[in-house]
This record gives sequence, C-alpha cells and structure tokens, in this order.
Amino acid sequence: MILAGQVPLGTANTDAPWHDLGARPDANATSHLVFETVNSLLQHWPNTRYRNGHTIVPGTVPTGTLLYHGRQDSNLPTIPEWTATEPEHAFFFCSASPANESTETVFVGCWQLTLVAARPLKVLYFDGSSAAKMADGPLDAQDLLVWGQADPLRTNDERARIDDLCAWGKDLGLDGFVREIMLCDFTAGVDLVSADFLAAWWTTPPTMGQPPEPPSMTIAPTPEDTLPVFQELRATETVRASGWHNHYPGETRVVLDPTRLFSFYDPSLAPSLITQRAGQERWDHRHQGISRVDLATVMERLKSELNFDLGDDSRSGSGVDWQTLYRVLVNRYADRLELLAYLLDSVDTNTLANITARTTIVQRHLRAMLTPYTLYAARPTDPAEVDNSDNWAIPVWHACATRHTAQLHGLYARFTPSESLLLRAFDETSREICRVVVRMWAAGRIARVVQEWRTDTHTLMAWLDWNVWVKCAPECGAEETCYLPTWPYFWLNPTEGEGEGDWEKPQPRCIRQFEPYSRL
Repeated sequence: MILAGQVPLGTANTDAPWHDLGARPDANATSHLVFETVNSLLQHWPNTRYRNGHTIVPGTVPTGTLLYHGRQDSNLPTIPEWTATEPEHAFFFCSASPANESTETVFVGCWQLTLVAARPLKVLYFDGSSAAKMADGPLDAQDLLVWGQADPLRTNDERARIDDLCAWGKDLGLDGFVREIMLCDFTAGVDLVSADFLAAWWTTPPTMGQPPEPPSMTIAPTPEDTLPVFQELRATETVRASGWHNHYPGETRVVLDPTRLFSFYDPSLAPSLITQRAGQERWDHRHQGISRVDLATVMERLKSELNFDLGDDSRSGSGVDWQTLYRVLVNRYADRLELLAYLLDSVDTNTLANITARTTIVQRHLRAMLTPYTLYAARPTDPAEVDNSDNWAIPVWHACATRHTAQLHGLYARFTPSESLLLRAFDETSREICRVVVRMWAAGRIARVVQEWRTDTHTLMAWLDWNVWVKCAPECGAEETCYLPTWPYFWLNPTEGEGEGDWEKPQPRCIRQFEPYSRL
C-alpha cells in the first residue's frame, strides 16, 4: 500500500522538482480529484456519474430566483421541505388530488407552488447525488455533519436528516441546503408567487369550441411490463429538465463561493481518509472511515467559514475566479487529448508506412499543443540526445505547467485555506498534463514508442477522468438523448434488482425521448 505524505497545501508545484519527465504522480495524489470535482460543481452529468460527493461549498440563491414545490394542497409548508429550480421536477412530486371528497378514484390535478427569493438565500451545497437515498455513499457528508457518522440504517430517515441539518445551520444563518434546494423556513426569505391547481396530464384536455370531456384515468393499454405512458412521460421530462444543467456552467441559479470550499480529498483536512481510499476506484470513495480528529477539524473550519462576515476584506480571498481558471485548462486540453488518443489508436503498428505517416501527424498535433511554451532555445544540442535524454525539453514542460498560475503565487498571502487547495490542485493537474505531452513531443518520430505513447495518453485521460469525455458513442439519434442511470429510476425497473444492471458504475446510453420510451 502506497500512502501519500502529509505535505501541507503550501505554495503548490513551484517547489516540486523539474528534472524527470518520466516521474509519474504519487499513487495517492488527490489534486486531480479536487480539480475535477471543482470543474463539475452544480453540473448534473458528472454528479450523477459519481454519486458520492466529496465537496461542500457555501453559496447563495440570488434574489428573484423562482423555486417550485408540488403538494396536495395550496398551503405553504410549515416544516423544512424541498423546492426545485425547474417546474418539471416539482410536478414529478405534485400529488394528485380527488375531484371532490366523494370521488376518491377520479383525479383531475394537483397543487404546485411557485416561490421567489425575496433576498439572497444563504445555502450550503453538497456535490454528488446528495438527494439520492442510497446507503453506499451519497449521503455521507450530510450525515457526518449532523449525526457524526454515516449510518446505513438511517438512509431513509429523510425527515430527521433535513430537520437536523436546518437546526445545525440555524445559528450559522443558513436558509437551506442544495441537494434539491431544501428550504428550512418557507416564511423567511421567500415570497409566494402563486399556488396553482395544475391539470393532471392524464385528463382529457378541452377541445376548441366544445366542452371538455369528463376527466378520466383511462389511458391506452400498455404491455404489462411497462409503466403507464403518463408516468414514463413525467419521468422523461424530469430527466430532460435535469439535462439542461448537465455540463458547464451547470445550475447558474445557485452561486457558489469556491474560496470557502471544503473537500474530503484535501489531505490536510482529512488525512485519515487516505488509507480508506487506497486501492479503490473513485466510485467507491466514502467518508465513513474519517477519524474523529479529522471530523472535528472539518466541523470547526466549516463553522468558521460560515460565520465570517462577507464584508471582512481580510478574509475575502485573492479575487481569483477559480472556476473560470479551471475551465480554461479543460477547454485547452480536453478536445486535443481526445484527438491525440484517436490518432494513436489508429496507428497500424504492423505497417511501417502507416507508422511513419501517423507519427508525423501526432508530432504536429503535439507541437501545436505546445506552441505557446516551445522556447527557441529549447532544443537538443546533439541529435543523438533526442534518443538518449529529454532533459533539453524540461524548460518547455516547466513553461507549459506553470504559465497559468505563475503570478498567482505572489498572491498567496491573501489566499484562504480553500484557495491554497485550489491552486495546488490546478498546478499538479497542469503539471501532469504537460509532462505527458512534452515527453511524447520530445521523443520525436520514433516508431518503437508508439505503443508507449498510446498507453501514456490513455493513462493520463483515465487519471484526469474529465466528465467531458463521458458521452454516448456513437451519438444518439434525433429521437434520442444521452442518459446516465439516475436515482431513483434504476430502482423502479422491475427486471433489475440491486447488484444488477449499470447503476453501480453509471455508463452513458441513448434513451428515447418519445413513445415507446426506454427504461431508465
């Protein structure tokens, strides 16, 4: 078992050695995990893929934001309850109401409340699928916060969880929590816009010039192994609405403050989790093994950050737009690395002419990636040196890896503890990308290293594990959309039970947007 040393999150990679292009990251490094979780904040797609969240971020819901809540009556909730930013999500839980007290089997509609934020709402965001009531990790962070442990026996204890979260957050001035948007008090900070009795989808709509037909629950017969059409339509429209926030920038109606971000991947905050994660795939990373000392550290710092005065300039941070900075790196390399992998996979290693032609294209592609960092003086002094050493290319590696953040290190005294983590995560991720790319470029057109390049490229992409590469291939048809198995739909499938299917490690697949609907 390889364990990372407990190095403080200091001045990031400026102190790291720059002498070996063959040196890979530590086996227990977490900077790439911090990078991708920050790059995925408030985006539905990556947080559906990796349900076990590791990041907690304070934020606000801006004034004027509409929120929706479906229920059986027109009354405001008097206890903590959920709201949704999309009416489709609220309608999914919009409880049907009988037409009158004497017709209990005829349902004509349900109540949906529309609310508006009357002031900025102070919220705490949990990443991952933090509303999924599953015992294998999505609720860990919340349960640790309020109960001090992640107890699988309390997975479905939803009422106690939100009540205790709100009680914990009351003294910290929190209005709610972002899983959905759970509001603690519907009389504080929100106004009622309307309480609408919405027509049920399965009633017959009025016809122009004719009186409406009597409401009916009858629908066209469906095979016994499928859900009624209206239920499939409702689920599909909910998935569609979620998809509007699949990728960057995600849900923009919640504004997060990364300068006060907390990550369970931060080795200075939760070193006890290093041993828990060793040898595990990211799907299986949990928090339930955190030590009492580390949990106390997390709680102390979290309360400190939530209590501070937003107007206190001494704690306002550096002013760096971290999420945009992270996105710059993703935009710069995501497509190019994917294309590099394609070029290398297409090399026919049994045909010399193909190897020569393709490696020439690969080298040009690498050279284009490194154009801003390829110094004129960076060249081998002896042609034989190309085969024997790549030390001459180290200045290119250093320039590539440090250019985006070189000046930021001068702002270190103004950094919050979270910003120190963010800088280190960015630097170490950039360092590894540039190391692999520069090393391939420095090798020149050498046929014998094509397989090594191929392996290095795929290893780098697997290490980065950017969600932009998770997509349906081939692309979906015009009547389809790309979908990741999402809670709770995979448990509503009567043909698959727990331990079966693709829900444990969600993989993208095409589903139909219209009848006949695909199973979710």
